[in-house]
Amino acid sequence: MISQQILYGGDYNPEQWLDEPEILKKDVQYMKEAGINAVSMGMFSWSALEPAEDEYHLEWLEERISTLYENGIYTILATPSGARPKWLADRYPEVLRVDENRVRKLFGARHNHCYTSPVYREKVRKINMLLAERFGAHPGVILWHISNEYGGECHCPLCQKAFQEWLAGQYGSIEILNKKWWTTFWSHTYNSFDDVESPSPIGEMDCHGLNLAWKRFVTEKTADFLEAEIQALRDAGAGQPTTTNLMYDYPFLNYDRIAKSIDIVSWDSYPAWHKREDINTALDNAMQHDYMRSLKKKPFLLMESCPSATNWGKVSKLKRPGVLAAAGIQALAHGSESVLYFQIRQSRGSSEKFHGAVIDHSGRNDVRVFKEASALGAGLKGLKEILGSEVKAQAAVVYDIENRWALEDARGPRNENLYYHESVLKNYRALRNKGLNVDVIHETASLDGYRLVIAPMLYLFHDGFEEKIRTFVENGGCFVMTYWSGIVDRDDRCFLGGTPYGVMDVFGMRRTETDALYEGECNTLCPAEGSCLARDYECRNLCDLITLEGGKALMTYGSEFYQGTPAVVENSFGQGMAYYVGADAEQGFYDDFYGCLIKRTGIVPVVKGTVPQGVEVSGRTGADADYVFVQNFRNDSINIRQLELEGEILYGGSMDVLTPYESLVLRVEKR
Repeated sequence: MISQQILYGGDYNPEQWLDEPEILKKDVQYMKEAGINAVSMGMFSWSALEPAEDEYHLEWLEERISTLYENGIYTILATPSGARPKWLADRYPEVLRVDENRVRKLFGARHNHCYTSPVYREKVRKINMLLAERFGAHPGVILWHISNEYGGECHCPLCQKAFQEWLAGQYGSIEILNKKWWTTFWSHTYNSFDDVESPSPIGEMDCHGLNLAWKRFVTEKTADFLEAEIQALRDAGAGQPTTTNLMYDYPFLNYDRIAKSIDIVSWDSYPAWHKREDINTALDNAMQHDYMRSLKKKPFLLMESCPSATNWGKVSKLKRPGVLAAAGIQALAHGSESVLYFQIRQSRGSSEKFHGAVIDHSGRNDVRVFKEASALGAGLKGLKEILGSEVKAQAAVVYDIENRWALEDARGPRNENLYYHESVLKNYRALRNKGLNVDVIHETASLDGYRLVIAPMLYLFHDGFEEKIRTFVENGGCFVMTYWSGIVDRDDRCFLGGTPYGVMDVFGMRRTETDALYEGECNTLCPAEGSCLARDYECRNLCDLITLEGGKALMTYGSEFYQGTPAVVENSFGQGMAYYVGADAEQGFYDDFYGCLIKRTGIVPVVKGTVPQGVEVSGRTGADADYVFVQNFRNDSINIRQLELEGEILYGGSMDVLTPYESLVLRVEKR
C-alpha cells in the first residue's frame, strides 16, 4: 500500500503546455474538482528535460510536482527511457535498433533503442540519477514508474554477442545446446556459440529451441535493463518503490520474470467495450487483472485505462454511460489499489490527440466524461477502507507465456488458430460464472493453498512440473489438464514414452494421437455411464485420442473413427482427483463440469446464490471485514436478489436491482 487513499488520476503531460500557464493552472482546479489525487509524469519528457546533450532543465518538472503536492495531488514519476530525444539518436546511432532482417531503424516511434548499447545505458543512467537526486526525497513523489510499456527486440551486433554469451551461460557447452535443440535435423549443428545468430526470416527460423531461447534472452535483457534503471535511482538515493506498466496479453515478454524486478505490478487496460457482449469483454479483462495480481500475489495498480474512446483501434467507439465507473470498480474488485487513466488532459497534436481524456480539447468541466470521472472520484473516497485487503483464491488457472511461445511455434497439429488464450479464458470464465475468485498463474508458481488447479493446453512442461502436479494431487488437490498437454520439454523437444509426460498414472490415461479439426468442423462429447454430466456438448479444433490406463471415462466422442472412445477422464490418485479433458469443448461443458467439481472440492463461492448471466462477482478479504463486488455488465437492468446478498453498502444503491453497468460494493462484517 503506497497511499492511504485509492490512487485516482492518470498520465499528465505538462511539458506540452509549458507556454500556456493558464491551462496548467486550470488543470489543478479541474483535478481537484474531479477528485484526482495522483498523476504519472515524465514518461515522454526526455527532450524537455535534456533538450541537448548534458543541458538539463528540471525546474519545470519540480514546479509541477510541488504545485500538485501543495494541492493534495501526488506524483508517480517516470524515467524517460521509453522515447529518446533526436540528438541522442543522431549522435549515437548504435542506440537505434536493428530489426530481424538486420536493418538498422531510423529515429522515431517509441522504444526504438537497443537495451544492450553501453551508450544508451550510460545516458539513461545519467538522466535517472539526476531525477533521483532532485526528487528522491520529495514528499510529493510516491512511486517510480520505470520507462513505459517495455517491448520489442534488437538484433544488432551488440545484441548478437550478448545472446551468444547468454547461451554459453545457459547451456555450458555447444554440444549440450545441439542436443537440446536437436540441431542434427536439417544438418544445422553449431560448432561454437559464436555460430549462433538470432532468428531471422533471411536466416534460421525453424529451430524451435533457438526461437524459444531468443525469446527468453529478450525477456532477460529487458529485465536487466529495467534493473539497471532502478539501480541508477537507488545509487542516487531514491527510496520510493518502483513499478513498470505491463500490457494486456502481451506475447513478447515473460512478465513473470519482469515482475521479479519491480516492487509493484501495474498494467494498462484498454478493453474494446461494446464490440461484443460486454460481459465477455469484462471477463477477458478480469482474467488479465487476475493475471497481474497473481504475478506477485499482491495488490497491483491499474496504471492506464481510457476514460472515453481510444484512438488506435480500427473503430474507436465511445464508452457508454456508466462504463467508465464499471471499469474502474472492476480493477479494484480484482485487487487494484488505483484507477488511473491515459490521459488527464487531451494532447493537442500528434498520434494520440484523439485518445480519450478526463479534460478534452474544449477545456470545459460540463462534458459527459468529466462529469462521470468526477462522480467516480467522489465515490472512491468511500471505498478507501478496502486498501490493504486481499483477493484470496482457492482455484487457479495456469496461463504460461513460455508455453504459449512453444505452442504457437510448434508446426502442428494446427498452425493457426490454436486458441490458447481462448481456451484458458473458457476455463477461467466457468469458475467466475460460479462466483469464485481465481488466480491466473504461471507454471513456476507454487500450487500451495489451492484446492482446484486447471492447466489448459499445457504443451510445454517446465523442468519438474510433472512432479508438482503429482505432489498436488497426492496431497488431496483436484487438478484438471486439457488436450495437447505435456508434449515437450522446456527446449521444445518431444517427450518419449507417452504423454502427458510423467503424469499418465496420475490421470489414469495416455494420449495416443491428436486429431486437428478444420474450421467449422465439430465433434461431440457424450456422457458416459456414471458421469455427473447429463447432456452432449460440441467440441472443436483439437481432439485427443485417449487410452485408459486406470482412469474412468466421464465423456466419450460422439462421431468420427474414434466414436465411443474416452474424451474426458477421471482418476483418483493419492488423496486427490485428476481430470483430463481431451477436446476443446464449448463453454457450456466447462460451466457444468466445474459446477460438479466445485461441489466435490468444497470451494466456497464469494456469494451464496447463483450469479446471473451478465453479472460479475468478486471478493476481497480484509482483517475485520470482507468486501463483495457485484457488477452488471449488461446494457439493461437486472434483478440480483438471487445472489442472496448481505452487508453494508459502500458503493452503489441497491441489493435488489442493478441498472446498466452499475456496480455494488458491500462490506460484510466477519463473524
